[in-house]
Amino acid sequence: MDVRIHWTYMTPKKREVVLTSDFIRAEEALVLAEDFEKTGRVKEIHFIDHRGVTWSKKELNKLLKEIEREPHDVIAYFDGGFDHATAKGGVGVVIYYKQNNERYRLRANLQLDELKSNNEAEYAAFWFLMQMLEELGVHHLPVTFRGDSHVVLKQLFGDWPCFEDDYNAWLDRIEEKMSELGIEPIYEPISRKQNKEADQLACQALAGQVITSMMELTEKGLGEK
Repeated sequence: MDVRIHWTYMTPKKREVVLTSDFIRAEEALVLAEDFEKTGRVKEIHFIDHRGVTWSKKELNKLLKEIEREPHDVIAYFDGGFDHATAKGGVGVVIYYKQNNERYRLRANLQLDELKSNNEAEYAAFWFLMQMLEELGVHHLPVTFRGDSHVVLKQLFGDWPCFEDDYNAWLDRIEEKMSELGIEPIYEPISRKQNKEADQLACQALAGQVITSMMELTEKGLGEK
């Protein structure tokens, strides 16, 4: 989680100056705030995240302690597929994360009946991913999103426009949930080969094989990602 430090500094001549830092890691911001306060010239200090939410030092410390006990260091993969013969869609997601100093992988998929194309299945897959992140309790931290649908990722990042109303509806739902959870997204388009886990899950969903599995990983297992 990145924040800006916003503080009121009192000069030796009792003049107040309001200062704001660049965005830095919340842990680093708290250490710097402690140093600022040791000068005895800080009148007020708080922290502002990317969403514009303001946190006191006490609130930010509490949040970081909560995050340590909850899923963090999250890397999330998604993929979607569509079978024109059956008019069914399949979505698959893989989430790697750390919790209580252990590392885990969550794999899940879902078959959907009301999609119209493979493109729409990609948006539905990202939405399914957001639902799984919410169930895990991921909030107020960065999440790296990876998928081979460069269109979806670049539209979410704002690089590419979206002209289809149906797709815009998916994007709106995704962005609303992202804001609600306080997630700071990092979008990383990857190749289909790099996305084979999520792709396999989407294919299995199309075949009617629904999967939800969780496993603890070794350091080596996660390092390969």
